[in-house]
Amino acid sequence: MGEHAAGRLFEPEAFGFYERLAADNTREWFTAHREEYDGLIREPLEMLCEIAEAGYGSAKVFRPNRDVRFSADKSPYKTNAAMVAGTIASIYLSVSADGIEVGGGLYQPSRGQLRRGREAIEDDATGSTFERIADDIEAAGFTFAGPPLKTAPRGYDREHPRIARLRLTHYAALRPLPREATVDDIQHAWQQIEPLRRWIVEHVGPSDDRPFTR
Repeated sequence: MGEHAAGRLFEPEAFGFYERLAADNTREWFTAHREEYDGLIREPLEMLCEIAEAGYGSAKVFRPNRDVRFSADKSPYKTNAAMVAGTIASIYLSVSADGIEVGGGLYQPSRGQLRRGREAIEDDATGSTFERIADDIEAAGFTFAGPPLKTAPRGYDREHPRIARLRLTHYAALRPLPREATVDDIQHAWQQIEPLRRWIVEHVGPSDDRPFTR
């Protein structure tokens, strides 16, 4: 960990890899450059998973292949690579031609999770805590995943003082990091998101039904 903490996690060629993949997203190109993917992208992400598991639980690197069964776009490979660690609320990192994105929380909550989250946000005590957490992480450069609802959720007052938070459809937030980001930089960003993760664990809880994002 010491070497990566002191130096950048991803070499400049990692971002170039995805620029070239976008230009030739074929199995032939990816197979010919598989060693580059393994060394520049997969191995750093797997190392980051090992670090993350100590504090967040089970971690994984997402597969590079796209699921094209129900998509008009039949490009076989994703144009980013990502890792995630945690259960109820996770931490996350993605790398692509655009750079590095880091964050965490709860993406695609189930119906039950969304209901409990909104009930907790509506409540003055737990909702005020959520508002402070959300304000702090937005001030640190994070943006909540979206899009939010265009109006108030059914049964909620449009004039509620936390209506912007009640309209959220995900309880996850992300921010960019410099391409030169170190493991220390990444862990610092995860620490910034930790109050949101703890709030989710305490007031939203585990998934109990199918995802709901409307």
